[in-house]
Amino acid sequence: QVQLVESGGGLVQPGGSLKLSCAASGDSLDRYEVGWSRRIPGKERELIATLTTFHFEHYAQDAKGRATISRDNAKNMVLLQMNNLEHEDSAMCYCNARNVGKAVSYWGQGTKVTVSS
Repeated sequence: QVQLVESGGGLVQPGGSLKLSCAASGDSLDRYEVGWSRRIPGKERELIATLTTFHFEHYAQDAKGRATISRDNAKNMVLLQMNNLEHEDSAMCYCNARNVGKAVSYWGQGTKVTVSS
């Protein structure tokens, strides 16, 4: 089992940027597909981006051109750069990791992103 802790959330003005970090412990993420999701208040959790062990990136339509997911293997971390944030992007953002070959995912507690003037 892997433990995930997100950080980097906070208050940002519309049009601004944030870089979220996900620190993993308990296991190396080398064998995991990783991703970021968000839950906007009043809505279901939805995908932002995923990154496979072969470095294939997938993005939700709304995230394309604004979000970039990456790994920092040396630190066993997953990063998410988000640009051009809008009020509607205010959400709790979650890091997740799925062990390759297993239908089970692990989640962090989330980091809150607030976009406001």
